[in-house]
Amino acid sequence: MKIYSQSGKDSESVLENILKENELKKEEIIFKTQEKKGGLFKGTSYEVSVVKLEDILEYLKEYLESLLSKMGLEVTFESKIRENQIYLKMYSNNNAILIGKNGQTLTALQLITRQVINKEIGMLPYIILDVENYKDKKNEQIERLAKRTAKEVVKTGIDVSLENMNSYERRIVHNALTNFKGITTKSEGEEPNRHVVIKKVN
Repeated sequence: MKIYSQSGKDSESVLENILKENELKKEEIIFKTQEKKGGLFKGTSYEVSVVKLEDILEYLKEYLESLLSKMGLEVTFESKIRENQIYLKMYSNNNAILIGKNGQTLTALQLITRQVINKEIGMLPYIILDVENYKDKKNEQIERLAKRTAKEVVKTGIDVSLENMNSYERRIVHNALTNFKGITTKSEGEEPNRHVVIKKVN
């Protein structure tokens, strides 16, 4: 993956210059800024590093293809980049193995790929991996559960704690109930036992 780096006195100007010189748009890249302290007579400067999300996506496909072939899986990909996020959907000759029990293998793959990319470029892009439509269906189930539970909370006035969820799943609950009248949501507990509590408000 190519990393575009430049330094200067103003980080925003440096970033704009990199984008302009390489004909890039902000929604197409991920970047990081490092502050560099100058000497006695030198001011602070900033080094900005930029990587194209498209390059990360291609690297990701190659890495996963190699890794999954060692598991005896043949995989094809469907991908898109939207709002600085990488969405990668996988189709294999054995989706059950790729997903794992309760999605554990898929979750592990997502964690591994983020760590691999971070090691390569020192940045953590937002990556969402899915197998066929497994995550889409699971997201819909979580949304339905959240709304059904919220209705019960409004009706009974009793707060309800949902089962433990990862940060991605908790975000789905919060987003699903953002405009739901009469309730509020709050994440409580410590990882890996963090969960969402749905509470009634006056």
